[in-house]
Amino acid sequence: MITVLAGGVGAARLLAGIVQVVPPAEVTAVVNTGDDVVMHGLHISPDLDTVTYTLAGADNPETGWGLAGETWQAMGSLGRYGGETWFNLGDVDLGTHLYRTGNLAAGVGLAEITAGISSGWGLEPTLLPMTEDRVATMMTLADGSGGGSDEVGFQEYFVRLRHAVPVSSVRFAGAESSLPGPGVLDAIGGADVVVVAPSNPIVSIGPLLAVPGIADAIRARRDRTVAVSPIIAGAALKGPADRLMRELGHEASVVGVARIYRDIASCLVIDSADADLAGAVETEGMACVVTDTVMSSPEVAAELARTVLGAAS
Repeated sequence: MITVLAGGVGAARLLAGIVQVVPPAEVTAVVNTGDDVVMHGLHISPDLDTVTYTLAGADNPETGWGLAGETWQAMGSLGRYGGETWFNLGDVDLGTHLYRTGNLAAGVGLAEITAGISSGWGLEPTLLPMTEDRVATMMTLADGSGGGSDEVGFQEYFVRLRHAVPVSSVRFAGAESSLPGPGVLDAIGGADVVVVAPSNPIVSIGPLLAVPGIADAIRARRDRTVAVSPIIAGAALKGPADRLMRELGHEASVVGVARIYRDIASCLVIDSADADLAGAVETEGMACVVTDTVMSSPEVAAELARTVLGAAS
């Protein structure tokens, strides 16, 4: 069994590569829910949905989120009434959030709801929320540009503020009292290989590690855990991972990534653009594998998956 610690787009693309090279039913993704947000009364799980839509082949490759061929009539109507539309929800996507919200209100757990959504899309991999408890990624803004608040939720930072403002700290509200979601610890403990996807180390993987018990479970499997760097030549392909690392005192390089992951993973896969830093990664106590990590096509994603899974041995 392969277990992947997953955030958003980068994790979704790697998972799409992994299911090309191993039986999909043998793949489990433990997915970040620190990004979850309630908008217009609906519970939205952006990372779970990005992974779901990507594995279903229904994602929008241009945006990296949402569905291909989406329409926006509901948002247009909401805007006509003066409602907030900075967080766009497509018409088809709304069905997912309605299903999730209605079932949560009826007392169904998020793991069971996620399984129902996966089944609706015909997915074979297992998707597990990191926790069923409320954990919220909160960003403290360095310049007070949050519209009167020094601290904002992740979606406000990422979408409303377009992650264009500096951050002085990040916290995962509620993590200290949360429990790992159903099946999460078993998925990690029973995995042949644990993969830390090329997701933002701070706000995509960080929330998972903040849930008590998850980091310890991964450390126990360190010799079978492989991480993929989301940083290439000092920059993130998408999103603010590089800026967040610098703002929070980390080196925005594969060496900085190694320092974050060296206690939980024994190997770091880096891009060919950073081949000259392989020795520095190994100095941090991790084996280093150099390959093409830019998943520009399904074929490249599959080849990366083969390399990552092979690195565990």
